[in-house]
Amino acid sequence: MQYWARRLEQEIDGVMRIFGGVQQLKLIYNENSNLFEVKENVPRKLVEKVAGDIESLLAKKVRALKRLANAAEKFQKAHHWQDNIREEDIEYYDSKADTEYDDPDGEEIEREKSNSLKLEFTDDDNFKTKVNYSYAAVQIPTDIYKGSTVILNELNWTQALEDVFIENRKEDPSLLWQVFGSATGVTRYYPATPWRAPNKIDLYDVRRRPWYIQGASSPKDMVIIVDVSGSVSGLTLKLMKTSVYEMLDTLSDDDYVNVASFNEKAKPVSCFKHLVQANIRNKKVFKEDVQGMVAKGTTDYKAGFEYAFDQLQNSNITRANCNKMIMMFTDGGEDRVQDVFEKYNWPNKTVRVFTFSVGQHNYDVTPLQWMACANKGYYFEIPSIGAIRINTQEYLDVLGRPMVLAGNRAKQVQWTNVYQDALGLGLVVTGTLPVFNLTEDSSDRKNQLILGVMGIDVALNDIKRLTPRYNLGANGYVFAIDLNGYVLLHPNLQPQIINFREPVTLDFLDAELEDENKEEIRRSMIDGNDGQRFIKTLIKSLDEQYIDEVFRTYTWAPIKSTNYSLGLVLPPYSTYYIQANLSDQILQVKYFEYLLPNSFESEGHVFIAPREYCKDLDLSDNNTEFLENFIALMEKVTPDSKQCDNFLLHNLILDTGITQQLVERVWKDQDLNTYSLLAVFAATDGGITRVFPNKAADDWEEEPEPFNASFYRRSLDNKGYIFKPPYRDAGYRGLDLENNTIGILVSTAVELSIEGKTLKPAVVGVKLDLEAWAEKFKVLASNRTDRDQLGTRRCDPSSSCEMDCEANNKDLICVLIDDGGFLVLSNQEDHWYQVGKFFSEVDANLMSALYNNSFYTRKESYDFQSVCAPEAPSNTGAAPRGVFVPTVADLLSLAWWTSAAAWSLFQQFLYSLTYSSWFQTEEVVGDGMEARETSCIMKQTQYYFSTVNATYNAIIDCGNCSRLFHAQRLANTNLLFVVADKPLCSQCESVKLLQAEVRAPPRDPNQCELVDRPRYRKGPHICFDYNATVRVV
Repeated sequence: MQYWARRLEQEIDGVMRIFGGVQQLKLIYNENSNLFEVKENVPRKLVEKVAGDIESLLAKKVRALKRLANAAEKFQKAHHWQDNIREEDIEYYDSKADTEYDDPDGEEIEREKSNSLKLEFTDDDNFKTKVNYSYAAVQIPTDIYKGSTVILNELNWTQALEDVFIENRKEDPSLLWQVFGSATGVTRYYPATPWRAPNKIDLYDVRRRPWYIQGASSPKDMVIIVDVSGSVSGLTLKLMKTSVYEMLDTLSDDDYVNVASFNEKAKPVSCFKHLVQANIRNKKVFKEDVQGMVAKGTTDYKAGFEYAFDQLQNSNITRANCNKMIMMFTDGGEDRVQDVFEKYNWPNKTVRVFTFSVGQHNYDVTPLQWMACANKGYYFEIPSIGAIRINTQEYLDVLGRPMVLAGNRAKQVQWTNVYQDALGLGLVVTGTLPVFNLTEDSSDRKNQLILGVMGIDVALNDIKRLTPRYNLGANGYVFAIDLNGYVLLHPNLQPQIINFREPVTLDFLDAELEDENKEEIRRSMIDGNDGQRFIKTLIKSLDEQYIDEVFRTYTWAPIKSTNYSLGLVLPPYSTYYIQANLSDQILQVKYFEYLLPNSFESEGHVFIAPREYCKDLDLSDNNTEFLENFIALMEKVTPDSKQCDNFLLHNLILDTGITQQLVERVWKDQDLNTYSLLAVFAATDGGITRVFPNKAADDWEEEPEPFNASFYRRSLDNKGYIFKPPYRDAGYRGLDLENNTIGILVSTAVELSIEGKTLKPAVVGVKLDLEAWAEKFKVLASNRTDRDQLGTRRCDPSSSCEMDCEANNKDLICVLIDDGGFLVLSNQEDHWYQVGKFFSEVDANLMSALYNNSFYTRKESYDFQSVCAPEAPSNTGAAPRGVFVPTVADLLSLAWWTSAAAWSLFQQFLYSLTYSSWFQTEEVVGDGMEARETSCIMKQTQYYFSTVNATYNAIIDCGNCSRLFHAQRLANTNLLFVVADKPLCSQCESVKLLQAEVRAPPRDPNQCELVDRPRYRKGPHICFDYNATVRVV
């Protein structure tokens, strides 16, 4: 077998030496070294520069934010409250006035009369929508009556903000949405644009947005206790469950929470035994488990409150350590449990108690009111569905009071997690600043109300533009994280679902494959330190099929005046990069001509990376079209034009010329058919992929951007020749095999050494014809010499001569498997259509043996950004998931809705529709979301070579069905050569190893275990809690 392996190694090496042109390309680069400079990436300097640029960008937004917050406080203080204010007295643009609601019968809908201004809008590239820069727009939640005195007064004084919005934009034209979210629910945003309303009920309420909650209060430790005694009837229990849902939605990642139910005893509703971070996954567990609450037994408030106070006094766990509160939902009771408050909370009253009387009943509510008022809290009534949303968020006003009393010390600009902008900007972060009511009463006492939160959006793409990309090479990148360890920037931050209700929270350790080094780097970044570390780590390939063990340098530093920290990751070979310097215009023109399609027939097809070479270049997913756009633009501008990125353009044109010289010197002189090659190719950092001959481009399926091509990135990280079969999933049947030739990519990086500086500016390779190479493989893995004739030898298993992969292909399976466990070549004709499949799909028994004998190691990880079709509804009587909220357009059109009395009736109706599917389902339909798809967790499994490098013989023990196999790694490749007996019988089927991505089963990963070893994080540095003192956390 070692003899066969050596023959295979020699054949692969020979073909790559002749056709790959690695040595010749090195020579070409050296000969043309006068056309480029070798530049150095100095990580610390890069990080320092980018962190400074991001700090400057955000500082400009902060200035605008402070100007707005100060103006708002001044305007409100000067405003005179009007009791008899009328709707027609107020002029404003109602962003929902022109909203089209679908009518189920397709009829024209007569809209309610509106006093809204009629505006003209023009398309704007910055906002990706139509806007009007002369006005701000107003959005009022559907469940708030816009004719009420409170709302009309709010509209009256916030009108003056328009001038400040406009002034801010004049000073900084790059400003995106400027928003004032009012504590009354009114949102005033600039510039004006129609609300992106759904064709169902619009449930957007600014007070429930992550940025508003973060700006309006300090972090919270909250225990929710729910009365589940026998008196809690079916409807009341449902109201309580929905109220808990809504209460959980008022919490952000800076908060900690636990939920318990109580009757005679208290017990947690979920597996969480202590306060846990109110992140998306933990809240989802609570929401699912709250469904299981059953009413029985008698009420004992003492049991509930003692449990809650014990939870809040547990100091052995990570928690917010700021505002502490208990939320009790009950249908009523007589006990005031004064002894519990005396024991746990008096005289300091460090825990606020909020009580909620749920359902319609005749109990005396005085004890509930007393409990709340005696413990610095508030009492609320939730008689029906319509009261849930408003009453589960009102407590935030109480928590805002210590901030108002702290005055300027509480004027802290905070930057949020990443989240999806409700108006279509994509991923954004928001700078927030609370706005305080500065009016005083007759005895000069300060008003303690928060007026709202001012916010200014920054699109992630604007921050990304400040980061270097192409000089870092294909595998270098910049990332940034916040105090929770969530990524703000990372190439793997790619949420698949748009959910306005939740922030996008991907932990740095979930964006990459977790290890101890990365945990320490993350901790140092959260602590605001700077540092650098050279580590060995595992990375997932771009196509998520492979794992590579690589070396990387991590460098990091804080972004001053923010909660963020910036990191840079560089492979050793990206320390240096090429910067072309094509000052010779004749040479520019000569090289440029090799990009023209009329040169493709003789010089091979050129794909160019779809990069932003120039401002006016139209990008296109079709590479032929993109090339045409590029050529058309280059006929108008020069590569040195100010509107173009000279670094990108010069490097592209240089690489066009260098790869063309490879065609002239190597590829043109060779007959590809002699070695059964479908194509030869070269791809470069400069963005060129040249495929020869031209006709081979028809079947070229790799990404035209080399930095996004899996073969390119893996070749840089691995030594030798990297084989990449076309990926086939388990269900592939190879029906189109007759018409198509299948190609196997073999690539290797070109390593240059110029003046002692090492870099890898290109990858070259060949595309093997599968069928021809399968025949060649059989011959190479045989005892036949070139002189032997096929068919003259046949070695029987019972005879003493040596069997081989050609003559004995009925008895022996011979395969080449790559480092991810995918089939590359086989001596079995019925395996050919299975090339590219995970080998367990081809021979589960043999793949399990290879894994069990440590040829392969397995890595399991989770993708938290996936999207899945909704699961089928269960038969437990729950409403089907993803029930669409019916349209209320016909109701909205009726004139009598303008009366306040009718409005409260409408509110009840609206919520009965909206919440009908919430009682039983985890996905909430609203904010324009159609529940056709839901976010979900996918489990990924990749296999990769372990350190075993020797030849290995073993028996797959299975009685009479035992099989012998030999396995050996092929030198200088990512291949494992395996020879095994064909299975004699099928009783020996082993467990089939799975590689395909699967939806993670419920509670996998196990949140109950994860919360007991929480990841390191920090909350905001300053806390404003139950009194006016400021505590540094």
